[in-house]
Amino acid sequence: MTTVHITDVILRDAHQSLIATRMRTEDMLPACERLDRIGYWSLEVWGGATFDACLRYLKEDPWQRLEELRVALPNTRLQMLLRGQNLLGYRHYSDDVVDAFIKQAADTGIDVFRIFDALNDTRNLKTAIDAVRAAGKHAQGTICYTTSPAHNTAAFVSMARELADMGCDSIALKDMAGLMTPMVTGELVREITQATDLPLHLHSHATAGTAEMCLLKAVENGCRHIDTAISAFSGSTSHAATESLVAALRGTEYDTGLDLDALQEVGLYFRDVRKKYHQFENDYLGPDTRVQVYQVPGGMISNLHSQLREQGALDRIEDVFAEIPAVRKDLGYPPLVTPTSQIIGAQAVLNVLTDKRYSTITNEVKHYLQGRYGKAPAPVDPAVQQQAIGKENVIDVRPADLLSDEMDRLREEIGELAHNEADVLTYAMFPEIGKEFLKQRSRNALIPEPLEPVGDTPETRTRPTEFNVTLHGETYHIKVTGTGHRTLANRPFYMTVDSVPEEVLVETLDEIVIGEKDTATAAGGSRRPRATEPGHVTASMPGTIIDVLVAVDDTVEAGTPVLITEAMKMETEIQAPIAGRITAVHVAKGDTVNPDETLVEIDGGQ
Repeated sequence: MTTVHITDVILRDAHQSLIATRMRTEDMLPACERLDRIGYWSLEVWGGATFDACLRYLKEDPWQRLEELRVALPNTRLQMLLRGQNLLGYRHYSDDVVDAFIKQAADTGIDVFRIFDALNDTRNLKTAIDAVRAAGKHAQGTICYTTSPAHNTAAFVSMARELADMGCDSIALKDMAGLMTPMVTGELVREITQATDLPLHLHSHATAGTAEMCLLKAVENGCRHIDTAISAFSGSTSHAATESLVAALRGTEYDTGLDLDALQEVGLYFRDVRKKYHQFENDYLGPDTRVQVYQVPGGMISNLHSQLREQGALDRIEDVFAEIPAVRKDLGYPPLVTPTSQIIGAQAVLNVLTDKRYSTITNEVKHYLQGRYGKAPAPVDPAVQQQAIGKENVIDVRPADLLSDEMDRLREEIGELAHNEADVLTYAMFPEIGKEFLKQRSRNALIPEPLEPVGDTPETRTRPTEFNVTLHGETYHIKVTGTGHRTLANRPFYMTVDSVPEEVLVETLDEIVIGEKDTATAAGGSRRPRATEPGHVTASMPGTIIDVLVAVDDTVEAGTPVLITEAMKMETEIQAPIAGRITAVHVAKGDTVNPDETLVEIDGGQ
C-alpha cells in the first residue's frame, strides 16, 4: 500500500482564508487533544498572516500561541509557512534576522518550515533553508504555482531540481489561488516526481471548485502528501475537506489510514467555533471561477473583502478584482502570494479608489520595481517603472546582500520592552504594532482600572483608564481620559480605541453618547479642516500616519514627500500637490486619518 499523508491547515490557512485570520488561541486549544490523536503527517499552525493578525487584531503574543500549541500537540509535527527572506513581514530582512527568527521558531516548537519566495527567486530561499537545516528541522522548499506567459511546466520542474540541489528535505507545490486544473496537476506532479527523489506536497485552494480533482490527480501521479482542511473550515477560498479526501481514498492503495469517526468530532467542534466569527466571513461561500481570470488567492479575497468593507468601498470590489491582473502584468507577472498579493492588491485598490491609475504609488511597489524583492518573472512596464522610481538604479543582486546585520540595532531600539529574543523578533517583524503590543503588555493593560476616579483631585480627574474589551472574537484596547469636574451635568471624555481617538460626551454615569470622531492631535480635540484648496494635502484612503516628513515653515516643491501612511498593511508616500511653504501640520505619527481631511496645508504664495 502507498499511504497518502495529510497536513491539516485548520489552525492556520483555513481560518486565514475564510475569516481573515481571526481565530483566537483560546478556540484552538480545546481541539488539540483530539487533533493530536488523528495521526496527521503535520498540522499547519503558524506563519503566514497569523503572526501579524495576533498582534494587529487579537492582541495575542504569537510566540505564546506557538508555545501553547506545542504543549497541547506533543505527538504531531507542527508546521509553519515562512516567506523566505521576508520571514513573516513585508520586507526583506538581513541574514542575521533570518537566522535568529528560524532558530527561535525551531526552539519554540516548529518542526517543518515550508519556505517560499513570492517571486520564486531561489536566491531569497537559501539563507532560510540553511538555517532550518542548521536547527535540525525539516526544510520544505516551495514552488508558487501561477499561470502567465512567463510560467510553464518546464520552469517549475527546473525550480524543483534547484530546490533539491539546495538541500531541501521535501518540495511543496503551492497553488495559493486554486488556479490548477486536474490535467495540468497530473502532468506537473508527474514531471516533478520524475525529476527529483524528494517527497512532493500539494497545497491547493478550493476557490474554483477543482481542488478535490486536482488532489486526486496528484495522488495518481506520484504525490504522497496533500493539504486539506477539516470540513467546518473547508471549501470556498479555503481547501478541500479532510474528511472527504480520507473517505475518497479509504480502501484504495492510497488509503490515508485516518479515522473518519475521530475526524467527525473535530469537525463538529470547529463548526461551533466558526459561528463565533461570523462577522469576518466573506461573501464567497461556494466555488468562484473568477479566480481563473483574476488569480486572487483565498486569503487575499477574504482580506480584500474585509478591508474594503472597513473603508466603505465594498461596492468597488469587482473593479478591484478587474484591476489586479492589469497591475500584475505591469509588474512582470509575479505570483499572487504574500507579500506580492498585498503589494498588487493595495496598488489595485489605490488605482480604483483614486480613479486614476498610479497617481499614488505605494512604497512597496516602488521597492518592487527597484528589485528590492528579487527578480520579476517577466519584464515590467517601463512607463510604470519610470513613474515609480524615476532615474534610480535597479538592483540585480540578491536584495539581502545589500543589508547590514540588524539584530544588535533592533535589540538596542526596543530596549527594556523586550523580555527575550522572541520579543525582539516581534519588533523586527512589525516595528509599529509590535512595539505598541509590547508597550501595552508592559503597562499590564489587561488589568482594568475603575472608570470613576477615586477622590477628586486634578490628577484623578485626568488619569487614563485602560482596559481590553473582546467582542465576537475581536479584542479592542480602550483608554478613557476624563476632563471637567465630576459633578457637572455634562463633561467630555476622550476615548481611544486601539489608538483611534473618539470624543465621548457623558450625560450621566449610565448613558454614554458617542459624538463625532475626533481625529485631531491637539489635546483640546479640535477637528481637522476639510480639504478645499489646492495646497491641502489629503490621503487617498483611510490609514495611519507612519511618519511626518515636514514641519511648519518648511519650503517644498510639488512632488516632495510630506507624509507616509499605512493602509492595507502597505506604506504610501503622500507628496506635496503644489510648491510652497508649509503653514500647518494637522497630524502626528500614529494618527488615524481619512480621505478629504486636510493633513498638511501648503501656501503656494499666489
